[in-house]
Order: sequence, then structure tokens, then C-alpha cells
Amino acid sequence: MSQAQPGPAIENLTLWERVYQHLQAEILEGRLLPGTVLSEVALAKELGVSRGPIREAMGRLAAEGLVNVRPRRGAVVRAPTLEELVEAYQVREVLESLAVSLAVPRLTEPDLRELGSLVDEMDTSARQNDLGRFFEANVAFHERFCEMSGNRKLRQVHVTLMGEIRGFQDRSLAIRGNPNDSVAEHRAILAAAAAGDAQLAAELAGIHVRVPAERLKNHLHERIGMERGAEDVLTALPDVTREAGA
Repeated sequence: MSQAQPGPAIENLTLWERVYQHLQAEILEGRLLPGTVLSEVALAKELGVSRGPIREAMGRLAAEGLVNVRPRRGAVVRAPTLEELVEAYQVREVLESLAVSLAVPRLTEPDLRELGSLVDEMDTSARQNDLGRFFEANVAFHERFCEMSGNRKLRQVHVTLMGEIRGFQDRSLAIRGNPNDSVAEHRAILAAAAAGDAQLAAELAGIHVRVPAERLKNHLHERIGMERGAEDVLTALPDVTREAGA
């Protein structure tokens, strides 16, 4: 007798867990930005479920710090505090440096061509002042290095981390900085990787993340302190945008 094949893992999840996974992915992948109001009534109608599973999913998301639940007013996608953003960038520096050091010995010629194409895409987008397209290629470059590292746990943590900061990143040039400088930094990382120098490539990747994080922290700490949320500081950023890198 043939043995029955197990179904997809999601089939074993409860309804609220399915709702939770759906909303978590929407938030972490940047489709639900900080400040977005999540109405139980609207979500129940959209997802075709009762309000009970929505409420349970919101509780889990709140415990993870992804939403703030407001009594009788629904939940809202949470913006990280400035201190949390700085901490996230510190962790990102370590993760991406490690990813590059692990990836370099594994890189194939097709891998290098793909990474080079992403840098060329950034270059073209920067010259055309197409910042949306520039940012997409920028993110893809770093994500590909994490994937090419071969470390699945690193990739998993990086995806979660980028989900926490991406909503703020998408809306602020202060994180992205001068696109032309960023292109040069990416080319330097890629050149070291192509030469097989994993240590130099990892060091350059770390600096690439560290410098703008330090600039952002210093400028905003002086301007508004460490207590206010990232959502509150967006109006304070124009003077910073010309100085911070991506």
C-alpha cells in the first residue's frame, strides 16, 4: 500500500495562525507600512473569516512588536523607535558582513554577473533619478548575497530584520543617501568578491551599512532625542539626506 503524502504545512495550521502568517508577511515585506490601520471588520471581510481569528492574530503580532493594539480603535502597524532602528542597523552590519564572507568562496561566474547587473541597474537608476528602481536593485543586491551565503538561518533573520526597517527605509532618503556614492560602494564590494577576497568584501559590506547608521543616529539624536518613533522623525530628515549613505 502506498503511503499517503503529507499535505502542505499550512493545512495543519489553525485559522488564526493562517491569518497571522498572512498579516506578518504583509508587514515584513513592506506591503503594510508603519501607520497603517488594521480594522478587524475590514480584515474579516477581506479574508473571509470571523473577527475571532483576526483578534488572535493581532495579539500575536502585538507580542512580536509589529503592531500596536488600541482598545476600540483597532490595531496599527507599528513604526520602530529610533533606538530600535539604530539597533537593527547594527545587527544588519554583522549579518551582511557574515553573509558576504560566507558567499564569496561560493560565488560562480553567473552569480557575479547577476550581482554586476544589479549594480548596473542601480547606476542607471541613479543617473535617471529613479529612486524607486534604484532602491529595489539595492535591496536585491544585499538579499542575493544573503541567499548565496548558503546559511538559511542567516537568510531568515535578515528577511525579518529588513521587514522591520523597510517601511521607514522606503519613505526616507536619509537611509538611502547619495545614490552615486552608494553605487561606488557596491562596485567596491563586488570587485573584492570577484577577486576572491572574502575578508575585504565583508569589511566593505560592514562599512557600507555602518556609516549611514552612525550618521543617522548622530543627526537625529541631536535633533529629536531617542524617545520618539521613526514615524515622528520623517519631517526632521531633509538636512540629513545629502550626507547619509545607503
